[in-house]
Amino acid sequence: MINLEYYKIFYHVAKRRSITLAAEELFITQPAVSQAIRQLEQAIGSTLFIRTPKGVQLTPEGEVLHNYISQGYELMALGESKFKELLNLEAGEIRIGASDMTLQFYLLSYLEAFHKKYPKIKIKVTNGPTPETMDYLNSGKIDFAVVSSPVDAYAGVHVKPVAVIKDVFVAGDRFADLKGREVSLSELQHYPIIGLEQNTSTRKYVDRFLKEHGTVLNLEFELATSHLIIEFAARNLGIGLVVRDFAEEMLKKGQLFELQLDIPIPSRSICVVTNEKMPTSPAGRKLLDMLNT
Repeated sequence: MINLEYYKIFYHVAKRRSITLAAEELFITQPAVSQAIRQLEQAIGSTLFIRTPKGVQLTPEGEVLHNYISQGYELMALGESKFKELLNLEAGEIRIGASDMTLQFYLLSYLEAFHKKYPKIKIKVTNGPTPETMDYLNSGKIDFAVVSSPVDAYAGVHVKPVAVIKDVFVAGDRFADLKGREVSLSELQHYPIIGLEQNTSTRKYVDRFLKEHGTVLNLEFELATSHLIIEFAARNLGIGLVVRDFAEEMLKKGQLFELQLDIPIPSRSICVVTNEKMPTSPAGRKLLDMLNT
């Protein structure tokens, strides 16, 4: 097989129409350029250049070869340029999986800072509950996940807790009899409860906790988002089960109050999860560094 370096030198000589200028561009000597062209001509079995007073000129055979070599070389040069852009964070894409809660109360501020620093990096966020997001990570559809625990473990997955969250029950004036006193878990069974759908980590976590303490809740409303739970609770349609951050504003305004449970629900974590089996892009590694600091 012909040495690809010969084709590179041939491309630059043809482009410059000069052995001298090609040598300067390639940072090699003129004899080295001339030797490479001779070896290429010998390997191909045809003369590629004719020397002229102003430099060199392609032969008809050289023109044919140049038409093909130039396309390939320029594509390789473009690929190299694009690759350098990726390394320098001047291009690229990051695919992230996150829930409404982890996006709003943890990830969003980091994305804002990252975008200001690297505005040419495209960021795609796939929104979904933790189990679905973990499936995306395991199948390689996203680069990493920012989810709430509990996290189903997969082989080769690294889970790093980065923030603490707390699940609470909140209610409006309709349930004022529960305000300012300790509420037992078993009492909750007699009230209408509003919570997330069963395929979420929040629902699984709280259901397991309650079951361990002999309590099973039959939800009056199962909703897709925590924002809706807060709205339903504020309208006295039931007692809402949410991560406290979602209710913070309405709790401060007095539109909702937090139930004081006799056995509080243990805190859990927001986690950054990576798949060690999948390579991470330079842009993805940079954002992960920000998240892990």
